[in-house]
Amino acid sequence: MSFSDLQDFVGHLEKRGRLRRVTVPVSRDLEITEIADRVSKGAPADNVALLFERVEGSAMPVLVNAFGSADRMAAALGVGQLDELGARVAKLLDVRMPGTFAERLAKLGTLVDLVKAGPRRVSQAPCQEVVETAHPSLAGLPVLRCWPGDGGRYITLPGVFTREPRTGARNVGMYRLQVFDETTLGMHWQTHKGGAEHERVARETGTGERMPVAIALGGDPAMIYAASAPLPPGVDEVIFAGWLRGRGVELVRCVTCDLEVPAQAEIVLEGWVDPRERRLEGPFGDHTGYYSLAREYPVFHLTAVTRRARPIYPTTIVGRPPQEDFWLGKATERLFLPVIRMMLPEVVDMNMPAEGVFHNLVIVSIRKRYPGHARKVMSALWGMGLMMLAKTIVVVSDHVNVHDLSEVAWRATGNIDPRRDLVLFEGPADDLDHAALRHRFGGKLGVDATEKGPLDEVGQPWPDEIVMSDEIRERVTRRWKDYGL
Repeated sequence: MSFSDLQDFVGHLEKRGRLRRVTVPVSRDLEITEIADRVSKGAPADNVALLFERVEGSAMPVLVNAFGSADRMAAALGVGQLDELGARVAKLLDVRMPGTFAERLAKLGTLVDLVKAGPRRVSQAPCQEVVETAHPSLAGLPVLRCWPGDGGRYITLPGVFTREPRTGARNVGMYRLQVFDETTLGMHWQTHKGGAEHERVARETGTGERMPVAIALGGDPAMIYAASAPLPPGVDEVIFAGWLRGRGVELVRCVTCDLEVPAQAEIVLEGWVDPRERRLEGPFGDHTGYYSLAREYPVFHLTAVTRRARPIYPTTIVGRPPQEDFWLGKATERLFLPVIRMMLPEVVDMNMPAEGVFHNLVIVSIRKRYPGHARKVMSALWGMGLMMLAKTIVVVSDHVNVHDLSEVAWRATGNIDPRRDLVLFEGPADDLDHAALRHRFGGKLGVDATEKGPLDEVGQPWPDEIVMSDEIRERVTRRWKDYGL
């Protein structure tokens, strides 16, 4: 099932009891964050999407935690559970020529789905029901101040649209935006991301021209997710969203800049960035659980606000995990596992747990076949796109459940000798890694927690793991009620 827009998704969640409306007045300064933080960390039954209908200082309702659980994230992407995403990708990546007519027909259906993913252009759009160009202002948006130490109010769930100045290739990224005043925002696109690359090219061309930028808030849930996904260079997020939803995203041309945005968005901010201009942005309470430091970033200048007549303002809260952004990341993990398996067939499963805040910890299980196999997998993963930012990679054997952190901890401490099984080197670090040696550069740790055997030439015999015999396990299972336990 796909959704036409954010309001369609809100209705779906409400019908299934996965959304609560908050009808009492609330402040956009800290109060919404505290409420959302408690809900996201509460019992699964209480972890619901929240729609705040009376936000002080704005007529717009605020939606938060819409993607904040496995079931809501799966629903947003049109699947029953997140593991189905990997199956869809695996089917798409299967380049083998099917043998039977039925198999070929199924493969043709997969390719047709990809063709249907292309965007459709429209001349009229809900996101342009109201157009403000004479005196555009951010003042009417209920932008949140999330944490006490934040440098200001932040837009946290945007789709930022840019084009590469030379080729015209589109990029859509999700970068936080600090409100400086009614017409300017701090554009926090990190150096490893697509928007920053477009800005770098614009700066190096030396033309001195302003770079058009459009910021879409809301729209189809698949398009919102696609903006957050670390897609390989050259993969269009709009086409990716169309593939996820099974039909192309409708796009409309902006009114003041040469860009296209999702027609079904709630709000669109149009403007420009001067590649030569910088302003201090931050600090910001980030998904690491710490405040990211204030640093110099580009400035977005507003030229138009277009919106629906009655828009919903979508936002998200980040902070100490688990938070809503964990589930956006979990969807990415499940989607890209087949891609990793295509490059590394020995990989069985992968987990990027909430405690690792995406880049701090990656756990991967493999079918080990030769000496140094675990190290080969670590090296390959660090060479795959934004996986270069992973700080720690733990490799376990194929029979280990990577999603059971207790089991992983047992293996990762019991199966290693620190002199033999730890890999240390230096490389690119996440912008937000406050513990790195220096900004954007730091150490990497690989842990080979696989069992060691003759291939590894260990200095003593590797013991057998304690496992009860199948006969006794079955006997106890049959007689369990007889024990009175």
